Amino acid sequence: MIRRFCLLALVFALPLSAADKKPSKSKAKGEDKKASALSYEVADFVENDFPFFSTVLDCRDLGEGFPKDNLTPRGIVFNLGHNLWACFDVDLLRIACIWQGEEGKAPISLVALAPRSYKDPGQKTKDGQDDLPKPIGKVWLVNGIYPGWQVGTEIKLTDPREPGPSKDEVGRGALKDAGLRAVRLTDGGVLLEYEVSGTLIKETVAAVVDAGHVSIARTLKVAPTKNPLVFIAGEITQGERKRPKLAVPEQGSDEGRLNVSKVEVSNKEQIVKMGFEIGVIQDKTKAPATAPAHWPQVLATKAALSTDAGSAYVLDDVALPTTNPWKRNIRLADIAFLDDKGNAAAVTMDGDVWMISGLIGNLENVHWKRFTSGFHEPMSIVARKESSGAPSLFVNDRNGIWKVIDTKGTGEADVHEMFCNLFSQTSETREFPNSMKLGPDGSLYISKGGQQGTTLGKDNGKVLRIAPDGKSYKTVAWGLRQPFIGVNEKTGMVTASDQQGNYVPSTPLHIIRDNQYYGFLTEQTPKEKYPAPIADPLTWLPHPVNPSGATQVWLNNAKMGSLNDGLLHLAYSRADIFRVMFDARQTKDQASVCNIPLPIPFPPTNGKVNPADGQLYLVGFQIWGTTAQRVSGLARVRYNPVVKSMLPNDLAAMDKGILVHFDSPVDKTQASNPDNYSVERWNYKRTFDYGSAHYKLDGTTGQEMLTASAAYVSQDGLSVFVSVPDMKKCDQMHLGWNIKSAEGKDMQNNAYFTPWNLAALDPVKEGFGNINVNMTPRIAIVKVVKPSVEEGQRLYQFIGCMGCHSVDGSVAGRLGPSWKGLFGSTRELSDNTKIVADEAYIRESIIDPSKKKAKAYLKLETGMPIYAGILSDSQIESIILYMKTLAK
Repeated sequence: MIRRFCLLALVFALPLSAADKKPSKSKAKGEDKKASALSYEVADFVENDFPFFSTVLDCRDLGEGFPKDNLTPRGIVFNLGHNLWACFDVDLLRIACIWQGEEGKAPISLVALAPRSYKDPGQKTKDGQDDLPKPIGKVWLVNGIYPGWQVGTEIKLTDPREPGPSKDEVGRGALKDAGLRAVRLTDGGVLLEYEVSGTLIKETVAAVVDAGHVSIARTLKVAPTKNPLVFIAGEITQGERKRPKLAVPEQGSDEGRLNVSKVEVSNKEQIVKMGFEIGVIQDKTKAPATAPAHWPQVLATKAALSTDAGSAYVLDDVALPTTNPWKRNIRLADIAFLDDKGNAAAVTMDGDVWMISGLIGNLENVHWKRFTSGFHEPMSIVARKESSGAPSLFVNDRNGIWKVIDTKGTGEADVHEMFCNLFSQTSETREFPNSMKLGPDGSLYISKGGQQGTTLGKDNGKVLRIAPDGKSYKTVAWGLRQPFIGVNEKTGMVTASDQQGNYVPSTPLHIIRDNQYYGFLTEQTPKEKYPAPIADPLTWLPHPVNPSGATQVWLNNAKMGSLNDGLLHLAYSRADIFRVMFDARQTKDQASVCNIPLPIPFPPTNGKVNPADGQLYLVGFQIWGTTAQRVSGLARVRYNPVVKSMLPNDLAAMDKGILVHFDSPVDKTQASNPDNYSVERWNYKRTFDYGSAHYKLDGTTGQEMLTASAAYVSQDGLSVFVSVPDMKKCDQMHLGWNIKSAEGKDMQNNAYFTPWNLAALDPVKEGFGNINVNMTPRIAIVKVVKPSVEEGQRLYQFIGCMGCHSVDGSVAGRLGPSWKGLFGSTRELSDNTKIVADEAYIRESIIDPSKKKAKAYLKLETGMPIYAGILSDSQIESIILYMKTLAK
């Protein structure tokens, strides 16, 4: 038996999607009308022809009488047609809001990262939770922060979930004994499936039209249940029925404004129907169809193969189908290979999944087909081979980890199964779902953004392991700022990069394990002491060399020459790939990195080995600061076995110097000249300041230039030992070399490493024979570069200034002022005083940016890095000279 309380008597219920099977051709309501910054045409971010999209939804400030805590970190917005929209809270199983949009406007404010940057990749979001997407239009129904379904007969308008560090943070994850199971696109419409205390519930929400009037109808099929349940539909906020009388008024005064129904214990399926009238139909646009296929077209592109015949590793550039029937932007974030025949799936930052075929051979016939959409800023996708032999496809977005399935064989996903959302997700704009990787046992590892500008969440800045069945998770690392991970699917080793910032002095590369703490503190964390011992990284990378680290890729089962089975680190800001070389001689884990020179035209975020050809495929997209010019891309790093690699494959910091092994024999005359090597070292300091200066070992700012005493070539010509007096442990060392191979080819490169330990050199064991290493100190001649505008312009790109400062006067999406017109202007500081931006001010702002903070940028969570000890006086002078050319 069911007690019903209906504001509108319903004779029948329609599904979420109208019966019309033709997709709406109307433009998505209310996108930003400004011109696109892209070189190709794109339509609006919200597609009216797809049944849903995902977003944070902020309903905390709707006005008098509305709940003040109504914030949805994980929301799915359904298009009901007639410009009516419903946001379903994935965690609390409630309808957070139903509203009627405004003509010519988007259903929500487009301030989140994906929609904000969709037409202009330079646009970024503010940190914190003060500027979040809000519903645009007239709100008809709301709920506060309490479960939409509750077990028992008592109604509780409180949040039963365990709070996080900030008690007022609503992003606490899924309910303990209830959760979303799937979003299904059926022939009749969109079907929500969720479970409450073991009871399966299937729900449709629809806009029902009758005699020119439109109403909202919710139809729920409740499976046999052993427990009484309470369903809270919400508070109706418009019209005469604003405060309806509660069916069970004895539960308390607060419930007098709610639309509530009770479901009793039963061994039969029960039906609940509830709804309310909107009024005379204003917008006749019907809900989008859910069947047949939304995107039947298959698009074709091909690659521009590299013509470089002189390099061991070259880049083949695969064209994206940016010209497509839907005018959909394509910003690839990750790729997963489905088999050994060149078939893959790729996910975009804008919530789409594309199926790609033809990734084999000369890449002449690469085919693309849209598979699904509606995800919330996803940045990773994984294909997991199941016991049946077929791959399952998982997408990680802000809502959780989804398993997407095509059950009908249409080439498009009709089932979006919630695999796991047990972990928490706040509405913090910087809590990105950074990465997801597959473990050897089928588990999934994810990393979550740790920057928190408003509240402290439960799982921010962590690496989590999700059990193979998705029913549990555990923390494997915490205290990370913006971690991007890699997982060795053979050994299970987990690695992570992090982003320089407050308490993160430079770019680290970590081994992740044992629930260790990695040193990041948020602005809200007490600063008296660190909460746990800090795990040291494998190595630091200098910020100017790698301003923004991305994921790591293990080249298992690759056909990439000496790189096979090794680890690569992807660098976003400067669009680089680094070879990671573990030093097995040491008693403590440490490694070095060396750049693999490749002309990557887009900032890489992820890479995978293609089983079809054993080559590395890269994808990436542009939002944050980067030297790359391309908005997005797909490329193959191809190994040319005919050409010998000039890369190092091993580096060891030792008590008497530095040992380097190369892939190819070196020119012994050049390699044995110590003048062909440069060596530097320095330390960092963890402070609340953004980044760190470089410090000599005596604590003063700067870098110590070390002079090689001698250089020795091994008997096989593949190794060099550079003797360096006064080798000591420190945070960062740099070894540069300008030598040639035995065949006369250029081998110039640089390596960066952190010598936590210094192994004892055994020259015989290392292949040098019984040599006596010369440790006599030498005096090096340091060349001073004359300051110039050209050098300043080069440094603007090289050290990452372009990420936060434009040179054309634009400030949209930038975290700092434009350099155009900056020199000589008057700046207002945080203490309300004013100062002229002259040479002294610019110099101080570079060396110690926190000394005088501009008032306009005081509240930004992201600060400017410290360049004390990093840039020489000559380099700073060059930057000032360049800025002077932009003064007018």
